[in-house]
Amino acid sequence: MNRTLINPPHLSNEKSLKTLVENRTVYNLNHCELNLFETYKTTELVPLKFNDLVVTSMLRGKKVMHLFDDPCFEYLPGETVMIPSNVEMKIDFPEASKNNPTQCLALAIEQQKINHTLDFLNERYPKEGNKQFWQLNYQNYYFYNNVELATTINKLIKECMSTSVTKDVLADLTLQELLIRIIQTQTAKSIDDGLYADPNSPITPVLDYIRLNIRENISLKNLSDKACMSTTSFYRYFKKELGMSPIEFVINEKIRCAKQLLKNPTIQINEVCHLAGFDNSNYFIRLFKKHEGITPKQYQLLYVN
Repeated sequence: MNRTLINPPHLSNEKSLKTLVENRTVYNLNHCELNLFETYKTTELVPLKFNDLVVTSMLRGKKVMHLFDDPCFEYLPGETVMIPSNVEMKIDFPEASKNNPTQCLALAIEQQKINHTLDFLNERYPKEGNKQFWQLNYQNYYFYNNVELATTINKLIKECMSTSVTKDVLADLTLQELLIRIIQTQTAKSIDDGLYADPNSPITPVLDYIRLNIRENISLKNLSDKACMSTTSFYRYFKKELGMSPIEFVINEKIRCAKQLLKNPTIQINEVCHLAGFDNSNYFIRLFKKHEGITPKQYQLLYVN
């Protein structure tokens, strides 16, 4: 899945910097606190901890994150990490400099606001199936931003930095949307990682069908039949669960299949197009570039090299 970048705010004026390591600018609202961190020199194992759940997103540069007992990982623009309250992270800045600063946002959200939003969703918009609830998955804490998630974070940054008298109200509404987008993104990532295993969900037989028929032209009717739902009900359900339409998901799966095939340095692009279920190679190349930022051939060469 490709990363969608967030529009980074302007960097702080040099004269206003209080420190070159994680210089912090804070915007306070009723139920959240937006922190912008900027670092201008290389350093290692900088500790950081919040009293509330925090949603962080990289805006510029690169960090290396040490979190929980998991292996450290590179943290790049277009990626988000969700960290529970009172969990300490340690951060390396291997490339930060005056000309190449890092910039990251950290949105701390009150637990009461999270609980209220999840209760509201489960009461008014309950999920299909037994024991299915709107909830954050704290084990699935690191994911790429999709368009919907990035758009919501951009909107929240704008509201937090606004001077409007209505900014708290608008930020509250956007916080609710952000929590929905995170849950949807986590569901999509669990599917990408092969960790989605709910036998009671209508999505499960649909996933099996898509993967077994990836070379075919898969229609919304095919998918809704596998879910034993009407096309309208299935479309609404799928979009609510994953934040994307069923056909958008099918295209993502075809692109993922193509990327796997391109790991073979001898395979031809036309063959990849056919095996990934695309009828037209020109359309396949355009769509691949839109998703990945490079052509299939460029991707193949990058992987081989």
